[in-house]
Amino acid sequence: MLSENALIVPVLLSGGSGTRLWPLSRKSYPKQFAPLIGEQTLFQQAALRFAPETAPEGQRFTAPLVVTGSDFRFIVVEQLQQVGVDPGAVMIEPEGRNTAPAVLSAALYLMAHQPEAIMLIAPSDHAIPDGDAFRAAVLRGLPAVADGKIVTFGITPDRPETGYGYLELAAAPDAGEGPVDLVRFVEKPDAARAAEMVASGEYLWNAGIFLARAADMVEAFRKYAPDVVEPVAAALKGATADLGFLRLEPDAYRQVPSISIDYAVMEKADNLAVVPFSAGWSDLGGWDAVWREQGPDADGVALSGKAQAIDCHDTLLRAEGDGQVLVGIGLDNIIAVAMPDAVLVAPKDRAQDVKKAVDLLKSKGISQAETLPRDYRPWGWYETLVLGPRFQVKRIVVHPGAQLSLQSHHHRAEHWIVVEGTAKVTIDDETRLVSENQSVYIPLGAVHRMENPGKLPMVLIEVQTGSYLGEDDIIRYDDIYARGQGAKG
Repeated sequence: MLSENALIVPVLLSGGSGTRLWPLSRKSYPKQFAPLIGEQTLFQQAALRFAPETAPEGQRFTAPLVVTGSDFRFIVVEQLQQVGVDPGAVMIEPEGRNTAPAVLSAALYLMAHQPEAIMLIAPSDHAIPDGDAFRAAVLRGLPAVADGKIVTFGITPDRPETGYGYLELAAAPDAGEGPVDLVRFVEKPDAARAAEMVASGEYLWNAGIFLARAADMVEAFRKYAPDVVEPVAAALKGATADLGFLRLEPDAYRQVPSISIDYAVMEKADNLAVVPFSAGWSDLGGWDAVWREQGPDADGVALSGKAQAIDCHDTLLRAEGDGQVLVGIGLDNIIAVAMPDAVLVAPKDRAQDVKKAVDLLKSKGISQAETLPRDYRPWGWYETLVLGPRFQVKRIVVHPGAQLSLQSHHHRAEHWIVVEGTAKVTIDDETRLVSENQSVYIPLGAVHRMENPGKLPMVLIEVQTGSYLGEDDIIRYDDIYARGQGAKG
């Protein structure tokens, strides 16, 4: 039985390697943090979808529990702040071990803090345009959860899709789209088999979203994946608080097998039910999916940024850089995505081969494979504008009230020119304000810090000169973000 006071806790999974939507999405900044569809990022859309302050009356969602990696922890908090969502907890995985350990970590945490909690486990990089419809689908799954079942959500297919796994139902769903028993998971089919399954009406796409009591999820792991339970429990027991984050103990977590929740539990469990959902969903698993979700015009053309099309058809053109212009002429069935440091051009029907481009670049040691030119930090971000022998020019943006660490460098000096706002600058024993159009020189070896005392972002241009310009040339003396020696920024 479900308690009348039981709340639904959204568990947002926010890791990923960011390869399928390269060059916009990369390992250093995967797709959930980018505004792919609309002005908000996919992560922000996921958080708002279940935020208690935005949900209609009577829908029992509480603050989200976010599971993410150390590199993304400050991005997560910043993006939640931007849309006014306060997380219940942000759990840091020491390293990515696929979805099963992340889900179990959240389930064990909730068992300790909210033992009656119902988990809504959702990737944070999916597009679900109709939030009200999906919240209603979640509520339709609660009777099955009350019976001790794990509920998964199946998407009513509108085409034979070979890029998704499927759910085989015990019966065709009824008009009310109530829970239906699951027969089995079906791996990604070929085109002929996909067409047969869609025509039968008894198969849905597997959305990878689950609803269950935390206690039932833990019990499923103990029954079907006991080798995951012990090291995850040890990592949670040894977890430490870090600036409001909960950092899982790394040595124990390294012992956890890397396995998905589907393989670890769902494909073995005999207590699964499916809630059909037909109001629109995409995992945005390739640029062809982005083209589809973006809403092409009558010619099948979807544009973003300062992209323009002349006599193009069934084509996606995205100009992602500030001030960047992309023009397509006479293109048919083409994806073209332009970033300041990388450009992708491919036939739309080869969108799944983008991963091959990332692998090729990695094999050649090309940094664009995994990192963006813009580097996000807890205090803001910076990007390299020019890099040459013994010099580098950066644009640095510091959030209101934020500060960089108190630091020094062995191999470089720095010149700072403030172009927006006011910087509070410390150099050795002197602290002063530097306003717009003013500059300051940081000699090699000087102990220094930059702060933004204002209420608007502060922007400056930094010119570095020296024999070595790597981000690891840093001695850190004091840091409000508790980063160690050699950490960037």
